[in-house]
Amino acid sequence: MLYKVPIVLTPQPEGGFVVTSPALPELITEGDSVEDAIESASDCLGAVIEIYEDLGRPLPSGLKPADTAQPIEVETLVAVG
Repeated sequence: MLYKVPIVLTPQPEGGFVVTSPALPELITEGDSVEDAIESASDCLGAVIEIYEDLGRPLPSGLKPADTAQPIEVETLVAVG
């Protein structure tokens, strides 16, 4: 299942990034690089969704599966150079 989730990557003084989501407060993870942080966010999202399901709680209203029958707009970081 695809979810469209806003994430915030906060650079850390010692290096790497902390990842959070304003739509899903339980999503907190980190990564040594942008790529690692995004991959960790995906893994963390899966775990958080599983916890919600196990507890019988509905997902927050801002978090819904992406409609894959329609074009999906994605904003991402692209390294150049």
